[in-house]
Amino acid sequence: QVQLVESGGGLVQPGGSLRLSCAASGRTFSRYAMGWFRQAPGKERELVSKISSSGGSTYYADSVKGRFTISRDNPKNTVYLQMNSLKPEDTAVYYCVADSYIVVRERPDYWGQGTQVTVSS
Repeated sequence: QVQLVESGGGLVQPGGSLRLSCAASGRTFSRYAMGWFRQAPGKERELVSKISSSGGSTYYADSVKGRFTISRDNPKNTVYLQMNSLKPEDTAVYYCVADSYIVVRERPDYWGQGTQVTVSS
């Protein structure tokens, strides 16, 4: 069992930055692929970014490529999502996920409770 707790969401102006953190419980964090999904009001949940268990492989949705960076610190059991040049369309609830598979699948094993990101002037 893995518990995920997100932090770092909030209100930011367009063009601003936020860093989301996700702290995971358990001793086997380094075995899990990690990722971030988001869901905006009235829209389907979408995969934003994911990172392999070793951190050697990453993926970004086209909508965030070049603006967001995912990273992980295995000794700290934490995964991060650095979000720069934020746009109003980035407004959503962001969910941290963990997957026991080698990559994050469409339906990961574990989900955090979500953290709200609002981009507005």
